[in-house]
Amino acid sequence: MPDHDAMSPSTRITSRQNPRVKEAARLRIGRERQRQGRFIVEGVREIERALAAGVRPIELFVCNELCDSPRAQEATQAALAAGAEMLSVTPSVYAKLAFGDRDDGVILVAETPNRRLRDLQLRTAPLVAVLEGIEKPGNLGAILRSADAAGVDAVVAVDLHTDLYNPNTIRASLGAVFRPNVCAAATAETIRWINEQGLLIVAARPDAVALYTETDLSGGVAIVLGSEAAGLSDTWRGENVKEVRLPMHGMADSLNVSTTAAVLFYEALRQRSKQNLATDA
Repeated sequence: MPDHDAMSPSTRITSRQNPRVKEAARLRIGRERQRQGRFIVEGVREIERALAAGVRPIELFVCNELCDSPRAQEATQAALAAGAEMLSVTPSVYAKLAFGDRDDGVILVAETPNRRLRDLQLRTAPLVAVLEGIEKPGNLGAILRSADAAGVDAVVAVDLHTDLYNPNTIRASLGAVFRPNVCAAATAETIRWINEQGLLIVAARPDAVALYTETDLSGGVAIVLGSEAAGLSDTWRGENVKEVRLPMHGMADSLNVSTTAAVLFYEALRQRSKQNLATDA
């Protein structure tokens, strides 16, 4: 394992007003991420997963006083090998860049992936999640985490009120946002794409008649979920849309969107696993 001195460039950034530090710190703001075409990744696990997914690193800010775990040093070497420029910073400068309470000592600035619907690779009878108008980055990240765990083939975000590479989304997703099967697209384009794939549209609505357990999710399906405040728009209504609901037995009339997503994803997984067992038998 290389020591700190071997990883340190000759010049260390000591000023919190350094232009490159200020530019990186601005990436906490959505419009700055869009303007720069970059985003910021904090945390060794998230950096590892970003690099493994092929995200292109640009800068790596390293605080030697904090970057003392073997895993953090391995992530540093991986980022450098992938082409990142290393910038050594003091603890004070690192604190300006750090998001929340992470103290792994490494922060990555990376190029925002330009993934499109046509880039998604789907298996036969895929399970796709479509997320419309999600407002809270924590919810978006939690849905991506559940989708990854349940084996969802692709996640398409439409008309978001946040963005895929918000630091809170990255953290809540545990890096699942970096998977190549995640992208953002316009609603009309997404509907055309779903129809081209021959997928059944299953829309989650609290006022639907059919229960989610009464709907066949074992074939090619696009599960569509709406925003926390407004739910799904009327765009996702029609003869080719199957509306489903989760039963509510208490005072609340709906669940958090990330909870609803997890229930639906795992129900689809259950049905598909059951079907596979029947086929194998």
